[in-house]
Amino acid sequence: MRLRNITGARELIGNSEFVIHDPEGQKGNWHGIFGNNNPIHIEIGMGKGRFIMDMAKAHADINYVGIEKYSSVLLRAVQKMEQDPLANVRFIRMDAESIAEVFGKEEIGRIYLNFSDPWPKDRHAKRRLPSREFLGRYDKILEKGGHLEFKTDNEDLFRFAMEELEPAGWRAKKVTFDLHHDAEMLEGNIMTEYEERFSAMGNAIYKYVIER
Repeated sequence: MRLRNITGARELIGNSEFVIHDPEGQKGNWHGIFGNNNPIHIEIGMGKGRFIMDMAKAHADINYVGIEKYSSVLLRAVQKMEQDPLANVRFIRMDAESIAEVFGKEEIGRIYLNFSDPWPKDRHAKRRLPSREFLGRYDKILEKGGHLEFKTDNEDLFRFAMEELEPAGWRAKKVTFDLHHDAEMLEGNIMTEYEERFSAMGNAIYKYVIER
C-alpha cells in the first residue's frame, strides 16, 4: 500500500526545486521550464519515481514530467532527485483529472501509465486512468503521432482498458499479455518498482501501446 501520511511531506515538497508549484501557470510553456525544445513525456501516477528517473537517464534528449497525487509518495522521488539530480526531470503533485489544465494542446509527445490504481468497483470506472474519460483528457494534450503506453499486472483492468479504446476513438498499435516473454515489446523495457516485484512473483505483465 502506498504511504500517504508523512509529517512535513507537503512542506518539503513545497520547498523543492524539482517540483513545479504552479503547473497550471506553465500550460503551453513546458519547453521553457526545461530550457530546450526536446520532446516532453509524462508519467501519470509515477509513485516513487524509479521508472521516470531511469527513463531520463537512458534518454537525455527527452524531458520528463512525473505526476503523483500523494505527497508522501512524491517525497520519495524528490529525495532521490536530491541525491542524483537530473536536468530533464520535473515533478508535479496533482490529481490527474486536471491534466488538460496543466498541459497545452499537443504539448506532450508520450504518456506513460504504470500499474495504475484499478478502482475495482464498477461505480468508480471513470476514475481509472485508462478509462474513456481519461483518454479524452489525454487526447487534448498529446501531439499528432504521439502515443500512450500502459502496463499493469491486473488482468481485469487491462481488459477493461482494451474495451475502452474503440469508444474513445483510440486504437492499439501493440498489445501483449505477457510482456516479459514478448521479445519485441520487452526490448528497451524499463521496469517500475511494482513491475520488478510482480514479475519476480511470476505474475504476467500486460502492456499496450495506443494512438488516436
